[in-house]
Amino acid sequence: MQSSLLGSLGIFMNRKAVAAVVDHTSAGGNVTGQPVVLSTWDTGVAANKGAWEILVKNGHALDAVEAGVRVTEASINCCVGLGANPDRDGHVTLDASIMDHQWNCGAVAALERIKHPISVARRVMEKTPHVLLVGVGAQQFAVAEGFPLQPEVLSEDAKKAYQEWLKKSEYKPVINIENTKSSGAVPHAAGDGVAAADGSDGPVYAAAPARLADGGWNHDTIGMIAMDAAGNLSGSCTTSGMAFKMRGRVGDSPIVGAGLFVDNEVGAVTATGQGEDVIRICGSHSVVEYMRQGLSPEQACKAAVEKIARIKKEKAKDIQVGFIAINKKGETGGYALQPGFSYAIKSGTEERLIPAKSYFS
Repeated sequence: MQSSLLGSLGIFMNRKAVAAVVDHTSAGGNVTGQPVVLSTWDTGVAANKGAWEILVKNGHALDAVEAGVRVTEASINCCVGLGANPDRDGHVTLDASIMDHQWNCGAVAALERIKHPISVARRVMEKTPHVLLVGVGAQQFAVAEGFPLQPEVLSEDAKKAYQEWLKKSEYKPVINIENTKSSGAVPHAAGDGVAAADGSDGPVYAAAPARLADGGWNHDTIGMIAMDAAGNLSGSCTTSGMAFKMRGRVGDSPIVGAGLFVDNEVGAVTATGQGEDVIRICGSHSVVEYMRQGLSPEQACKAAVEKIARIKKEKAKDIQVGFIAINKKGETGGYALQPGFSYAIKSGTEERLIPAKSYFS
Protein backbone atom coordinates (compact mmCIF):
# COMPACT_ATOMS: atom_id res chain seq x y z
CA MET A 1 0.00 0.00 0.00
CA GLN A 2 2.91 2.32 0.78
CA SER A 3 4.42 1.90 -2.67
CA SER A 4 0.99 2.44 -4.22
CA LEU A 5 0.56 5.69 -2.32
CA LEU A 6 3.98 6.94 -3.36
CA GLY A 7 3.22 6.04 -6.95
CA SER A 8 0.00 8.01 -6.88
CA LEU A 9 1.38 11.11 -5.22
CA GLY A 10 4.56 13.32 -7.72
CA ILE A 11 17.63 32.04 -10.06
CA PHE A 12 15.48 34.50 -9.46
CA MET A 13 17.16 36.58 -12.12
CA ASN A 14 16.53 40.24 -12.76
CA ARG A 15 13.00 40.65 -14.01
CA LYS A 16 13.98 43.43 -16.38
CA ALA A 17 16.40 41.09 -18.09
CA VAL A 18 13.72 38.45 -18.32
CA ALA A 19 11.22 40.85 -19.83
CA ALA A 20 13.27 40.95 -23.01
CA VAL A 21 12.39 37.36 -23.79
CA VAL A 22 8.73 37.37 -22.72
CA ASP A 23 6.37 36.29 -25.46
CA HIS A 24 2.95 37.83 -24.75
CA THR A 25 1.43 36.58 -28.00
CA SER A 26 1.78 32.85 -27.38
CA ALA A 27 0.29 32.33 -23.95
CA GLY A 28 -0.78 28.79 -24.74
CA GLY A 29 2.36 27.96 -26.65
CA ASN A 30 3.82 24.72 -27.84
CA VAL A 31 7.39 23.99 -28.80
CA THR A 32 7.46 20.84 -30.87
CA GLY A 33 10.49 18.82 -31.84
CA GLN A 34 13.26 17.38 -29.76
CA PRO A 35 14.95 18.14 -27.51
CA VAL A 36 12.97 20.63 -25.42
CA VAL A 37 13.06 21.86 -21.82
CA LEU A 38 10.58 23.93 -19.85
CA SER A 39 10.53 25.19 -16.29
CA THR A 40 8.43 27.26 -13.94
CA TRP A 41 8.59 31.03 -13.49
CA ASP A 42 10.98 33.60 -14.97
CA THR A 43 13.86 31.95 -13.14
CA GLY A 44 13.40 29.15 -15.62
CA VAL A 45 15.03 31.21 -18.38
CA ALA A 46 18.46 30.91 -16.75
CA ALA A 47 17.79 27.37 -15.51
CA ASN A 48 16.86 26.24 -19.03
CA LYS A 49 20.20 27.51 -20.33
CA GLY A 50 21.95 25.22 -17.86
CA ALA A 51 19.87 22.26 -19.00
CA TRP A 52 20.32 23.11 -22.68
CA GLU A 53 24.09 22.77 -22.44
CA ILE A 54 23.46 19.06 -21.96
CA LEU A 55 20.49 18.57 -24.28
CA VAL A 56 22.15 20.30 -27.24
CA LYS A 57 24.97 17.74 -27.06
CA ASN A 58 22.47 14.85 -27.22
CA GLY A 59 22.78 14.33 -23.47
CA HIS A 60 20.23 12.64 -21.28
CA ALA A 61 17.16 14.48 -20.02
CA LEU A 62 17.91 13.32 -16.47
CA ASP A 63 21.31 15.02 -16.49
CA ALA A 64 19.76 18.14 -18.01
CA VAL A 65 17.01 18.60 -15.41
CA GLU A 66 19.50 18.15 -12.58
CA ALA A 67 21.98 20.63 -14.05
CA GLY A 68 19.26 23.14 -14.88
CA VAL A 69 17.77 23.53 -11.42
CA ARG A 70 21.22 23.52 -9.81
CA VAL A 71 21.59 26.97 -11.43
CA THR A 72 18.62 28.17 -9.39
CA GLU A 73 19.76 26.43 -6.21
CA ALA A 74 23.10 28.24 -6.42
CA SER A 75 21.49 31.68 -6.69
CA ILE A 76 20.32 34.04 -3.96
CA ASN A 77 16.55 34.25 -4.12
CA CYS A 78 13.43 34.03 -1.99
CA CYS A 79 12.29 30.52 -2.61
CA VAL A 80 14.97 28.04 -3.73
CA GLY A 81 18.31 27.07 -2.21
CA LEU A 82 20.15 28.04 0.96
CA GLY A 83 19.81 31.77 0.23
CA ALA A 84 16.03 31.54 0.45
CA ASN A 85 13.63 32.60 3.21
CA PRO A 86 13.62 30.46 6.38
CA ASP A 87 10.85 28.76 8.30
CA ARG A 88 9.28 30.64 11.22
CA ASP A 89 12.03 29.48 13.56
CA GLY A 90 14.77 30.87 11.30
CA HIS A 91 15.95 27.65 9.63
CA VAL A 92 16.23 27.21 5.85
CA THR A 93 14.92 23.74 4.95
CA LEU A 94 15.03 22.38 1.42
CA ASP A 95 12.94 19.87 -0.51
CA ALA A 96 13.62 18.29 -3.91
CA SER A 97 12.64 15.40 -6.16
CA ILE A 98 13.87 13.96 -9.45
CA MET A 99 12.47 11.28 -11.78
CA ASP A 100 13.70 9.65 -14.98
CA HIS A 101 12.12 7.84 -17.94
CA GLN A 102 12.33 4.41 -16.31
CA TRP A 103 10.23 5.08 -13.20
CA ASN A 104 13.32 5.70 -11.08
CA CYS A 105 12.80 8.52 -8.59
CA GLY A 106 14.41 10.04 -5.52
CA ALA A 107 13.62 12.84 -3.11
CA VAL A 108 14.69 14.68 0.03
CA ALA A 109 12.66 16.82 2.40
CA ALA A 110 13.45 19.15 5.31
CA LEU A 111 17.13 19.04 4.34
CA GLU A 112 19.33 21.67 5.98
CA ARG A 113 22.79 23.11 5.18
CA ILE A 114 23.23 21.30 1.85
CA LYS A 115 23.62 23.51 -1.24
CA HIS A 116 22.18 21.20 -3.90
CA PRO A 117 19.25 19.11 -2.64
CA ILE A 118 18.41 18.05 -6.20
CA SER A 119 21.72 16.21 -6.45
CA VAL A 120 21.14 14.55 -3.09
CA ALA A 121 17.71 13.44 -4.37
CA ARG A 122 19.39 11.87 -7.37
CA ARG A 123 21.81 10.01 -5.09
CA VAL A 124 18.83 8.70 -3.12
CA MET A 125 17.41 7.43 -6.40
CA GLU A 126 20.62 5.83 -7.62
CA LYS A 127 22.31 4.60 -4.45
CA THR A 128 19.58 3.60 -1.99
CA PRO A 129 16.55 1.28 -2.10
CA HIS A 130 14.36 4.23 -1.03
CA VAL A 131 12.54 7.09 -2.70
CA LEU A 132 12.45 9.72 0.04
CA LEU A 133 14.83 10.67 2.86
CA VAL A 134 13.97 13.48 5.30
CA GLY A 135 15.50 15.72 7.94
CA VAL A 136 18.57 14.62 9.84
CA GLY A 137 18.70 11.31 7.99
CA ALA A 138 18.75 13.06 4.63
CA GLN A 139 21.54 15.33 5.83
CA GLN A 140 23.57 12.40 7.16
CA PHE A 141 23.22 10.63 3.82
CA ALA A 142 24.27 13.78 1.94
CA VAL A 143 27.39 14.20 4.06
CA ALA A 144 28.25 10.51 3.66
CA GLU A 145 28.00 11.04 -0.10
CA GLY A 146 30.49 13.89 0.01
CA PHE A 147 28.19 16.92 0.03
CA PRO A 148 29.74 19.55 2.34
CA LEU A 149 27.76 21.08 5.19
CA GLN A 150 27.31 24.79 4.59
CA PRO A 151 27.24 27.39 7.39
CA GLU A 152 23.80 27.91 8.88
CA VAL A 153 23.62 31.60 8.00
CA LEU A 154 20.73 33.48 6.41
CA SER A 155 21.39 35.51 3.28
CA GLU A 156 21.08 39.27 3.76
CA ASP A 157 17.78 39.35 1.85
CA ALA A 158 16.38 36.45 3.84
CA LYS A 159 17.50 37.95 7.15
CA LYS A 160 15.76 41.22 6.34
CA ALA A 161 12.56 39.50 5.22
CA TYR A 162 12.55 37.28 8.31
CA GLN A 163 12.99 40.21 10.70
CA GLU A 164 10.16 42.07 9.00
CA TRP A 165 7.93 39.03 9.24
CA LEU A 166 8.73 38.60 12.94
CA LYS A 167 7.65 42.19 13.60
CA LYS A 168 4.36 41.80 11.77
CA SER A 169 3.48 38.32 13.02
CA GLU A 170 4.62 38.87 16.63
CA TYR A 171 5.85 35.30 16.51
CA LYS A 172 8.69 34.29 18.80
CA PRO A 173 10.32 30.84 18.70
CA VAL A 174 9.53 29.00 21.94
CA ILE A 175 12.25 27.26 23.92
CA ASN A 176 11.34 23.79 25.17
CA ILE A 177 8.10 23.87 23.21
CA GLU A 178 7.75 20.12 23.72
CA ASN A 179 7.07 20.65 27.43
CA THR A 180 3.70 22.30 26.94
CA LYS A 181 0.63 21.41 24.99
CA SER A 182 -0.27 24.80 23.61
CA SER A 183 3.01 26.74 23.46
CA GLY A 184 4.22 27.80 20.06
CA ALA A 185 0.84 28.28 18.46
CA VAL A 186 0.93 31.30 16.23
CA PRO A 187 -2.03 33.59 17.01
CA HIS A 188 -4.50 33.83 14.18
CA ALA A 189 -6.57 36.99 13.87
CA ALA A 190 -9.58 37.46 11.63
CA GLY A 191 -8.69 39.25 8.45
CA ASP A 192 -4.95 38.76 8.72
CA GLY A 193 -4.78 37.08 5.32
CA VAL A 194 -3.75 33.63 6.48
CA ALA A 195 -5.56 30.37 6.79
CA ALA A 196 -5.84 28.42 10.05
CA ALA A 197 -6.86 24.92 11.04
CA ASP A 198 -8.72 25.01 14.33
CA GLY A 199 -9.02 21.79 16.33
CA SER A 200 -11.62 21.26 19.04
CA ASP A 201 -9.10 20.99 21.84
CA GLY A 202 -5.80 22.54 20.82
CA PRO A 203 -4.16 25.72 19.62
CA VAL A 204 -4.89 27.40 16.32
CA TYR A 205 -1.83 27.22 14.06
CA ALA A 206 -1.79 29.95 11.44
CA ALA A 207 -0.38 29.16 8.02
CA ALA A 208 2.48 31.04 6.47
CA PRO A 209 1.36 34.22 4.66
CA ALA A 210 -0.09 33.60 1.21
CA ARG A 211 1.95 36.46 -0.21
CA LEU A 212 5.39 37.88 0.54
CA ALA A 213 6.04 41.52 1.45
CA ASP A 214 6.62 42.40 -2.23
CA GLY A 215 3.22 40.99 -3.16
CA GLY A 216 4.57 37.84 -4.79
CA TRP A 217 3.09 34.43 -4.06
CA ASN A 218 4.81 32.64 -1.20
CA HIS A 219 5.75 29.41 -2.98
CA ASP A 220 7.92 29.93 -6.06
CA THR A 221 9.29 26.45 -6.67
CA ILE A 222 11.56 25.78 -9.63
CA GLY A 223 10.23 22.75 -11.48
CA MET A 224 11.76 21.51 -14.73
CA ILE A 225 10.78 18.86 -17.27
CA ALA A 226 12.63 17.89 -20.43
CA MET A 227 12.66 15.63 -23.45
CA ASP A 228 16.04 14.65 -24.90
CA ALA A 229 17.07 13.79 -28.46
CA ALA A 230 16.19 10.15 -27.85
CA GLY A 231 12.63 11.13 -26.95
CA ASN A 232 13.02 10.25 -23.26
CA LEU A 233 11.51 12.37 -20.50
CA SER A 234 12.75 13.38 -17.05
CA GLY A 235 11.85 15.97 -14.43
CA SER A 236 13.12 17.75 -11.34
CA CYS A 237 11.68 19.99 -8.66
CA THR A 238 13.44 21.92 -5.87
CA THR A 239 12.35 24.51 -3.31
CA SER A 240 12.82 25.95 0.14
CA GLY A 241 9.07 25.74 0.60
CA MET A 242 6.84 28.45 1.99
CA ALA A 243 8.66 31.29 3.70
CA PHE A 244 8.00 31.36 7.46
CA LYS A 245 6.26 28.00 7.38
CA MET A 246 5.78 25.88 10.49
CA ARG A 247 8.91 23.99 11.48
CA GLY A 248 8.76 20.61 9.73
CA ARG A 249 6.23 21.59 7.06
CA VAL A 250 6.75 19.84 3.72
CA GLY A 251 4.83 20.68 0.57
CA ASP A 252 4.36 18.91 -2.75
CA SER A 253 7.83 19.37 -4.28
CA PRO A 254 9.47 16.21 -2.86
CA ILE A 255 6.32 14.10 -3.22
CA VAL A 256 6.53 12.04 -6.40
CA GLY A 257 3.11 12.20 -8.04
CA ALA A 258 2.28 15.56 -6.49
CA GLY A 259 5.03 18.06 -7.31
CA LEU A 260 6.56 15.94 -10.08
CA PHE A 261 5.66 12.92 -12.17
CA VAL A 262 7.07 11.28 -15.31
CA ASP A 263 5.51 8.53 -17.38
CA ASN A 264 7.69 8.03 -20.44
CA GLU A 265 4.79 6.59 -22.43
CA VAL A 266 2.63 9.68 -21.84
CA GLY A 267 4.41 12.78 -20.55
CA ALA A 268 6.07 14.68 -17.73
CA VAL A 269 4.58 17.25 -15.35
CA THR A 270 5.71 19.50 -12.53
CA ALA A 271 3.79 21.82 -10.24
CA THR A 272 4.21 25.08 -8.39
CA GLY A 273 2.07 26.89 -5.90
CA GLN A 274 0.44 25.98 -2.63
CA GLY A 275 1.72 22.48 -2.06
CA GLU A 276 -1.03 21.29 0.24
CA ASP A 277 -3.56 21.67 -2.55
CA VAL A 278 -1.32 20.03 -5.14
CA ILE A 279 -0.90 17.06 -2.80
CA ARG A 280 -4.67 16.97 -2.25
CA ILE A 281 -5.30 15.93 -5.85
CA CYS A 282 -1.99 14.11 -6.57
CA GLY A 283 -1.52 17.00 -8.99
CA SER A 284 1.25 16.03 -11.39
CA HIS A 285 0.07 12.45 -11.61
CA SER A 286 -3.44 13.72 -12.35
CA VAL A 287 -2.17 15.86 -15.22
CA VAL A 288 -0.33 12.88 -16.71
CA GLU A 289 -3.51 10.82 -16.51
CA TYR A 290 -5.52 13.58 -18.22
CA MET A 291 -2.95 13.51 -21.06
CA ARG A 292 -3.28 9.73 -21.21
CA GLN A 293 -6.99 10.26 -21.84
CA GLY A 294 -6.17 12.44 -24.86
CA LEU A 295 -6.04 15.97 -23.51
CA SER A 296 -3.28 18.28 -24.71
CA PRO A 297 -0.69 19.40 -22.13
CA GLU A 298 -2.44 22.74 -21.60
CA GLN A 299 -5.88 21.13 -21.41
CA ALA A 300 -4.60 18.58 -18.90
CA CYS A 301 -3.06 21.26 -16.70
CA LYS A 302 -6.31 23.21 -16.90
CA ALA A 303 -8.35 20.19 -15.84
CA ALA A 304 -6.21 19.74 -12.72
CA VAL A 305 -6.45 23.44 -11.84
CA GLU A 306 -10.22 23.33 -12.27
CA LYS A 307 -10.41 20.40 -9.89
CA ILE A 308 -8.54 22.37 -7.24
CA ALA A 309 -10.87 25.32 -7.80
CA ARG A 310 -13.91 23.09 -7.28
CA ILE A 311 -12.46 21.70 -4.06
CA LYS A 312 -11.34 25.07 -2.62
CA LYS A 313 -14.45 26.99 -3.68
CA GLU A 314 -14.20 30.61 -2.48
CA LYS A 315 -10.80 29.97 -0.91
CA ALA A 316 -9.39 29.31 -4.38
CA LYS A 317 -9.10 33.08 -4.82
CA ASP A 318 -6.53 33.22 -2.02
CA ILE A 319 -4.00 30.72 -3.39
CA GLN A 320 -1.91 30.08 -6.48
CA VAL A 321 -1.28 26.74 -8.18
CA GLY A 322 0.24 26.13 -11.58
CA PHE A 323 1.28 23.15 -13.71
CA ILE A 324 3.49 22.70 -16.76
CA ALA A 325 3.56 19.59 -18.95
CA ILE A 326 5.23 17.90 -21.92
CA ASN A 327 3.61 15.01 -23.76
CA LYS A 328 5.36 12.26 -25.68
CA LYS A 329 4.96 14.21 -28.95
CA GLY A 330 7.05 17.05 -27.51
CA GLU A 331 4.01 19.32 -27.19
CA THR A 332 4.02 21.58 -24.14
CA GLY A 333 1.65 23.65 -22.09
CA GLY A 334 0.84 25.18 -18.75
CA TYR A 335 -2.07 26.57 -16.78
CA ALA A 336 -2.53 28.31 -13.43
CA LEU A 337 -5.21 29.23 -10.96
CA GLN A 338 -4.30 32.94 -10.85
CA PRO A 339 -2.86 35.31 -13.45
CA GLY A 340 0.85 36.00 -13.12
CA PHE A 341 2.29 32.52 -13.54
CA SER A 342 4.79 32.12 -16.37
CA TYR A 343 6.96 29.30 -17.61
CA ALA A 344 10.12 29.24 -19.70
CA ILE A 345 10.70 27.07 -22.77
CA LYS A 346 13.85 26.41 -24.75
CA SER A 347 14.30 24.26 -27.84
CA GLY A 348 16.59 24.28 -30.85
CA THR A 349 14.54 27.02 -32.47
CA GLU A 350 12.88 28.98 -29.67
CA GLU A 351 13.54 30.48 -26.25
CA ARG A 352 10.54 32.11 -24.59
CA LEU A 353 8.92 33.03 -21.32
CA ILE A 354 5.21 32.33 -21.66
CA PRO A 355 2.50 33.90 -19.48
CA ALA A 356 0.21 30.97 -18.69
CA LYS A 357 -3.53 31.15 -19.08
CA SER A 358 -5.40 31.05 -15.77
CA TYR A 359 -8.69 30.06 -14.18
CA PHE A 360 -9.20 33.53 -12.71
CA SER A 361 -8.27 35.45 -15.86
